[in-house]
Amino acid sequence: MLDTVDSTMAEAARRARHINCPTWIIAQNQTAARGRQGRRWENPTGNLAATLVYHPLCTPQVAAQRSFVAANALLETLALYVDRTKLSLKWPNDVLLSGGKIAGILLETSGHGPFVDWLSVGIGVNLAHTPESVSGAAFPPVSLAEHLPEPVSPTEFLAYLAGAYATQEMKLEKFGFDRIRRDWLKDAARLGDTITARTNQQDYTGIFDTIDADGNLVLITAKGPQAIPAADVYF
Repeated sequence: MLDTVDSTMAEAARRARHINCPTWIIAQNQTAARGRQGRRWENPTGNLAATLVYHPLCTPQVAAQRSFVAANALLETLALYVDRTKLSLKWPNDVLLSGGKIAGILLETSGHGPFVDWLSVGIGVNLAHTPESVSGAAFPPVSLAEHLPEPVSPTEFLAYLAGAYATQEMKLEKFGFDRIRRDWLKDAARLGDTITARTNQQDYTGIFDTIDADGNLVLITAKGPQAIPAADVYF
């Protein structure tokens, strides 16, 4: 475990070319943690800030499937501590506990050919503290400690998470993305309900039907099925 780092994602990028096997990087403090689209991620001491960096032999499209691998692994790990019926997966990269955001996932890759050179899977989990600076969020943050008599340490949680991620990775290798996709959909938040997906260009409102073979969100809108590769989801 590192004491202080700008971000575990930045540290993973610095170390990526030198590692020979999948490597988890964990830090007690981050000075420049970030989430999707460069958004600031608050990481109080006691919460999990970790990044897995490795060299999968795959295209960028297949590398992106690891967001669902990570989500499944996170839910299975959190279910060791709380009732799994209180957990749900929010497309594209969040885990909810009783409707509040408890964890987020961020993927980064590097590559110049048809295959990625390396993949980083960044994971933040509110274990001990609920971030206080987040206001007006559609899904306000919550922490695991709110549901337990004592907080879980980041190292303990990561030990279980690393095993769960390895299991999901093996499922992906043996059975393909369809198995990961089906497992994810079993715990998907608001599947079958009307939701809104907000992109940089426009908003789409429709029934959350599924995620397709590429991980796109599929909404049944007034104009028919709409596959959305990237958006913020509201419901």
